[in-house]
Amino acid sequence: MMLKKTLVAAATAVAATLITGLAHAEPAKPECIAPAKPGGGFDLTCKLAQSGLQDAKLLNAPMRVTYMPGGIGAVAYNTVIANRPAEGGTIVAYSGGSFLNLAIGKFGKYTEDDVKWLAAVGADYGAIIVKADSPYQTLKDLIEATRKEPGKVVFGAGGSVGSQDWMKSALIAREAGVDPKSMRYVAFEGGGEAITALMGGHVHAYSGDASEVQGHLKGGRIKVLAILAQERLKGDLAGIPTAIEQGYNVDWTITRGFYMGPKVSDADYQWWLAAFEKLQASPEFDQLRTERGLFPYNLSGAKLTESVRKEVARYKVLATELGLTAQ
Repeated sequence: MMLKKTLVAAATAVAATLITGLAHAEPAKPECIAPAKPGGGFDLTCKLAQSGLQDAKLLNAPMRVTYMPGGIGAVAYNTVIANRPAEGGTIVAYSGGSFLNLAIGKFGKYTEDDVKWLAAVGADYGAIIVKADSPYQTLKDLIEATRKEPGKVVFGAGGSVGSQDWMKSALIAREAGVDPKSMRYVAFEGGGEAITALMGGHVHAYSGDASEVQGHLKGGRIKVLAILAQERLKGDLAGIPTAIEQGYNVDWTITRGFYMGPKVSDADYQWWLAAFEKLQASPEFDQLRTERGLFPYNLSGAKLTESVRKEVARYKVLATELGLTAQ
């Protein structure tokens, strides 16, 4: 009995030490780096963490959002690894586009194994959009028209050749048997311009994001031919089929989350990991994420790291097939 009491006491002491260690690891000056100018997806991701962690009282000190534009994430990635590798209070926003840039070498000498992947907190998905009165009323209609007369079907999106939005159009063109480099594609400054061009008839199909279309759908002016996800989304978009269920193997999932420097201590990393896992489990955070146009996607720690490696490997294959290289 005495031995049992001693073991229980020892276990309790160890647990208390771990809890205390995590408590001490709470950052005094938490910071989220958005690797772009204010506005846009990286800013949204940081502000989602900022609001979520503070609303849930998981952070005592206010989180500061700082901006580090350059190379679509490359400057921030290189700076954190080379100059700020051990900052336990700093997290950096990433998106699925970060994986694409890693795959084609736009982040320089560093790879996906040079940071600590922390948590994915949401996702968006590609969407193929046409005008409501378009002659292409199904994804098959669009693909067959592209196959027959590739020079007559014009795709458009808010990104240049090699960007995520271009990739979505390129994958649809490839399903039609058309070389993506020879498809007709118009690059716009952003999704708003691309939608305007679509409504004006200047492009025939817009490869955008699911989060963009909900407001436009209610107006009855557009039609979404496919969501580029593994399975149908819930809510307002539940009635829209995926490309996969229509027989076309096109999936474009855009995850959003955070990483940390490679030399951050285990105690600091574990504190953030526990905070995000608690946050992800709360219905309040789910509502906050929905309000910001993101869909549920929760991964953290080792599972996220494994997922990132798989995604970068997948993008390397796609980049080779589509002829993309770092500029």
